[in-house]
Amino acid sequence: MLNPTKSNGEPVWLSVIRLLRWHKPEGRLILMIPALWAVFLAAAGKPPLPLVGVIILGTLATSAAGCVVNDLWDRNIDPEVERTKNRPIASRTLSVKVGIVVAIVAMACAAILAFYLNLLSFWLCVAAVPVILLYPGAKRVFPVPQLVLSIAWGFAVLISWTAVTKSLSLPTWLLWGATVLWTLGFDTVYAMSDREDDKRIGVNSSALFFGKYVEIAIAFFYLGTVALLAWLGIVIHLHLGFWISLAIATGGWVWQYFRLQNPHLPSSIYGEMFRQNVWIGFILLAGMEAGYLL
Repeated sequence: MLNPTKSNGEPVWLSVIRLLRWHKPEGRLILMIPALWAVFLAAAGKPPLPLVGVIILGTLATSAAGCVVNDLWDRNIDPEVERTKNRPIASRTLSVKVGIVVAIVAMACAAILAFYLNLLSFWLCVAAVPVILLYPGAKRVFPVPQLVLSIAWGFAVLISWTAVTKSLSLPTWLLWGATVLWTLGFDTVYAMSDREDDKRIGVNSSALFFGKYVEIAIAFFYLGTVALLAWLGIVIHLHLGFWISLAIATGGWVWQYFRLQNPHLPSSIYGEMFRQNVWIGFILLAGMEAGYLL
């Protein structure tokens, strides 16, 4: 039985909230965004509200499970990284057993919600599980672990799109590709803050892999995102509202690229840029909806 408080005086429920990262909503929202892109675009701007609710809850449950699984994998690495050393499992505020229970509960919630979906979407949910479970281990064996995360993010598009259409088509894959590249971009920016710690510990990241060309790689990822979203807009005949939002997003990414040219940026700026991508994602979502109306 859990004690209501731990030795550091923090209530267990608050430690669990930190474990799930619910005190940092931008990480939950940034997974929700591509899922909402997909459901609104697939439904021509008029998705069924119950389905939208299932997708929102499903992304919250899935991202929660992913956070816990990540912390379980990294329980002996996180204490060595400045940004992550105070996470509940890393700091031993919560035990591994509690983490496993929380992960199982989160995955069970996601599984229950998956039964609301059609058969194709359900099996895509199943296919996403190994990627979510194995992603945290990728940094130990794969030079660009952010690619694995990006593929996991891409499942949000595939699941949500097929939940509406029951099929995969060219627009689905264009949005999937844009999501994968966008995720590679913002997560490489995020990884830049951990470069020194990752190098010392001996784990991989895209920020280390691309080395002195990391800013160019990020620019390429964002440029690819813009190109695929533009192609998507043409294919499904989105109107002016979408193109305005894409122009704003492009401006935001260009500004980030030039800002990254400063070699003396404090590490907090990388997290700030990550959070800016949440706003960019919602601007694009608004533009996608307006693209059917304006």
